[in-house]
Amino acid sequence: MTKTSPLSDKLVTVFGGSGYIGNYVAQSLLERGARLRIASRSPEKAHALQPLANLGQLQFARCDITNDDSVAAALQGADYVVNLVGAFSGDLEELMGEAPGTMARLAKSSGVKGFVHVSAIGPDAGSSAAYARGKAKGETNVLAAFPNATIMRPSIVFGKDDNFLNMFGQMIEMMPVLPVFGPDAKLQLVFADDIAEAIAVALEDPATHGGHIYELGGPEQLSMMEINERIAEAQGRSRRFIAMPDGVSSLFASLPGTPMSKDQWTLLKPGSTVSGEHRTFAELGIEPRPLGLFLDKWMTRYRKFGRFGRSNERAKERAAD
Repeated sequence: MTKTSPLSDKLVTVFGGSGYIGNYVAQSLLERGARLRIASRSPEKAHALQPLANLGQLQFARCDITNDDSVAAALQGADYVVNLVGAFSGDLEELMGEAPGTMARLAKSSGVKGFVHVSAIGPDAGSSAAYARGKAKGETNVLAAFPNATIMRPSIVFGKDDNFLNMFGQMIEMMPVLPVFGPDAKLQLVFADDIAEAIAVALEDPATHGGHIYELGGPEQLSMMEINERIAEAQGRSRRFIAMPDGVSSLFASLPGTPMSKDQWTLLKPGSTVSGEHRTFAELGIEPRPLGLFLDKWMTRYRKFGRFGRSNERAKERAAD
């Protein structure tokens, strides 16, 4: 007999739930029988989740997280809260620093039992990157208002339709020679499903996981150069990668209209790996899955002959023998 989750029939408000990670988090919580309220500036972006929910299990709320009344309305009747809001543009101090504190304060006063705040590896109040400063301020404000909140710090999150692997996948498909920015930067890419599971597990037991910081990274550390090489190999393509000096990378990131912002370069340069100073997946009872488990399948769309690409290569090799 399947054990009933403590979240079953409980209302969970998910701020920023219409975003990429929100899709995974929603599925994990719906499977546990939770009732979800997706609170977002554009909740219609999450309407694709409706077929996954039972009647009355999913609702949507248009929410301005910078407005106390709007946040309070989204929290009405909620038992648990998840904050997934993140951005690289706009007033990052307000969106990722002040607003999470407002959510936590109002959640505490309304009797919410558990609060999970998703931050990122490397928050730094003294960083030149507004993103890192915003994340640091958000953590501080959340814990000040809701001391038993759980802080999740994931590394770069990957998934089938993410904007990370697919951006590089498209570039590698089109270009025979590619620059690699921060070639030696180490990343512990983490699977979106594993992040969603971590959030659900933390919500199920706030007494155990509340008040702690979890750094969530995948099972291997890969450099940016290695990631590019693996993507090319998964596509069955031979590509030349050129390691770019930091000065050139910084200049590129400063130019308007480039795919990498100055903040993103500042965050990429030191890498994104688990520090060893905080709890990890192990304390949540989760074994994170490696990129290699999925990459070949996901890169099929970028191969020269799609799903027949590898078959053609093997046939040519047999003919040459």
